[in-house]
Amino acid sequence: MIRFDHVSKSYGRTQALNGLTLEFVDGEIIGLFGPNGAGKSTTIKMIVGLSRPDRGEVWVDGKLPRQRRESIAYLPELNHLYHWWTLKDAAAFIQDFYNDWDEHCYQSQLHFLNLDEGMKLSKISRGQLAKCRLLLTTSRRAPYLLLDEPFSGIDLMTREEIINSLIREYQEGKQTIIISTHEIDEIENLVDRAFFIDHGSIRISGKAEDLRAQKGMSLVEIMKEAFRHAEQQ
Repeated sequence: MIRFDHVSKSYGRTQALNGLTLEFVDGEIIGLFGPNGAGKSTTIKMIVGLSRPDRGEVWVDGKLPRQRRESIAYLPELNHLYHWWTLKDAAAFIQDFYNDWDEHCYQSQLHFLNLDEGMKLSKISRGQLAKCRLLLTTSRRAPYLLLDEPFSGIDLMTREEIINSLIREYQEGKQTIIISTHEIDEIENLVDRAFFIDHGSIRISGKAEDLRAQKGMSLVEIMKEAFRHAEQQ
């Protein structure tokens, strides 16, 4: 389980998290939703151990994030792969670095996503690069899979391929997936639980089906209403 206990974080005069308290339950697909600058990426980086709280505590399975890094597969928003690598080069590097690499999963997803190991990362489209990055991340059998804005700047067809790939390889009950995004439409029916964050605080949270039933709205509509009211305050 991942837990935030009154976590605050500022970058200069900008407050990214403001007393954030929450729990991410194991074995679910979780949506962390909110507009740009809401605190989503900072939350993800706290879990990975790339950022530390100014106040409060973050726990991953009862330990500090830096002590649980091997249990987390992380897809950052910005490309982190060397441009001179081929896909095969990148896969070999990650395979050597992490003990939880699953070669069967990698080869299966490679064909499912219609990718070629020989493609050079600097010579492919943005959509192909997005699929490569997802493939390399999900080929690890880590208990926690964190995806930060995985749909940013890519076309609708590629988004669908990425979502289908996630569904195909998801280990239900054994893996926790946290997807940070402001683009909810594509994953509306994928998430088990939703957290709506703004100005570093959770505004609404709950099981996705309960939220839809209680409010009589889709998650997209719930987000629009929540943040429209926030702007008026």
